[in-house]
Order: sequence, then C-alpha cells, then structure tokens
Amino acid sequence: MEDRYDVVVIGGGAAGLSGALTLSRARRSVLVIDAGDPRNSPAEHMHNYLGREGLPPSELLIGGREEVRAYGGEVMTGTVESAERIVDGTFRVVLADGKAVLARRLLVTTGLVDELPNIPGLAKRWGRDVLHCPYCHGWEVRDQPIGILATGPLTVHQALTWRQWSDNVTLFLRGLIEPTDQEFEQLAARGISVVDNRVTGIEVTGDRLVGVRVDTDQVFPIRAVVVATSLAARSKVLETLGLEPSDQKMGGHVIGTAIASDATGATEIPGVWVAGNVTDPKAQVIVAAAAGMNAAAAINANLIEEDTLLAVAGVSC
Repeated sequence: MEDRYDVVVIGGGAAGLSGALTLSRARRSVLVIDAGDPRNSPAEHMHNYLGREGLPPSELLIGGREEVRAYGGEVMTGTVESAERIVDGTFRVVLADGKAVLARRLLVTTGLVDELPNIPGLAKRWGRDVLHCPYCHGWEVRDQPIGILATGPLTVHQALTWRQWSDNVTLFLRGLIEPTDQEFEQLAARGISVVDNRVTGIEVTGDRLVGVRVDTDQVFPIRAVVVATSLAARSKVLETLGLEPSDQKMGGHVIGTAIASDATGATEIPGVWVAGNVTDPKAQVIVAAAAGMNAAAAINANLIEEDTLLAVAGVSC
C-alpha cells in the first residue's frame, strides 16, 4: 500500500516548508520531500528576512522542518523522479529509490539552478565572493573593489546598481557587449572603470579572492566578483506532468526559465501548484516563503471545496 496525503510538497526550501507549515496547521496530511540541495547552500548568511537577518540558510531550514513536524507534517529526504495523475484523480509521486506516495494535491517548490559562465575558479567561489544580488550581498562587500563580469544586455544596469555599494567598481565587458554612447557616459559619470579584455580567471590568495585576470595576463585587484547567472528552473518533475518551463524576461531580455502560474501559484494543470524560484526566479528567501504560504492557502481552499462536494454526495474523503 502506498501512503496517501492531502498534499505532497516537492522541495523543502523556504517556499516548500512555509507551505507545508500552513497546510499542517490547517490540519491537512502533508509530506515534504526534499532532495537536500538548496540554491543558497553556498551562502553563509541570508539577508533582508525581517526578524532573521543574517541567519545561516541551513538554520532556517532546520527550524522550518521542526515547525512542520510540530503540527503533524512529515519531512523526508529524497529525490522525486516523476509524478503522474492516476485513475482516481490523485497524483502518484515516484522517488529515485522506487518508493511512491499518493497525493490529492501537489505543491512543487524545487527552485532553480544558477548557470555560471565558464571561467576558471568562478564556480568554487559562488555564494562567497562571487555574487549576483546586491540586496543579498551588497552590504557585506561595501566599499571594496567590485568587478562586474558582462553576461548580456543588462550588464551596464547591473554595474550602475552595484555602484550604490562601492565607488570602486570595474566593468569587464569580456568582448560580449558594446555599451552605447549614452551608457559609456553614464558609467564615466559614476566613476565606473571599463575593461574590454576577455577574462581568463580569478585570483585567490589563501581563502580570499584578490583579483580578476584578463587575457593580457594583467590582474585587476578585485575583492568581489558580480555575475548575472542564467536562472534555469528545476522543472524535471513538472515536465513529467506535462508542464514546460518558459523564458523569463527582464527589461525585454531573457534571464532564465520558469514555470508559469497565477497569483496563487496554480499552474495550468488542476491540482498542481508551484511557489518560490521555480516560478519566480527573482524571489528572495522571504518572498519565496510568502509565496509558499499563499499557495498553501489556495490549496486548502481548493480541498475544502472538494471535501464539501464529496460530503454532499455522501462520499467519504
């Protein structure tokens, strides 16, 4: 016999645990299945989470799991391989180890993957001194020499934004973009240096990033590198249900992929909701947690409607 739940939450980050907590408090039977690979695991601290400023991401997840369990929810470690709707309208969720569970509704919060440029040494420093979000990390590198690595048309905007945190900003065009005359004027007015050379690597001394090396073998003294990653939705499970990710744009330019949903997180497949970075690539931790609660409330309302219809029909759920 396969265990059956009102809701199976796939993904145990801020969005998933927040949704599971809300549903558990609504007296729903809930199972969270978490692969244990959160997007922000390389980061030592999270920021802009009111009341939990500077808390290590791992501590938020530990506390979240404890809270879910305190209200009767279950949390397990595992990787979901697929999900399908079966004859009675419920969903069958299959894990990599062959175990399967049944759910009346699904909340998928699998997040996204940051795809970095192929520059030697970059990935090893990701989340430490190779950064992407000024609101997540700007304060921690304030007044330090910051290098912006061009990745696309939004690079100049990125450089101008990071200038808010330091007056020592260098933009490495890498031969990928050519700013307009107006953009060059803006960069110059803000005192942002521009280097056109191809970046060949980053320099590390001990356990500290100290520079960016270009193809002339010159090393620019830099203490933090900023790069806009490509934001790819972790959508494998959703694709097994027939949901395909779509391009997400900012300023008219593609920044990654995501699964489309409405304001509550409902997808085009009845019974399937999404929350967090899998549907909103720009969501920070506090936003993802709020989205998880929002989706959970919608799921509970949907289940109440079904429970009522079944009760009127004299069918026990």
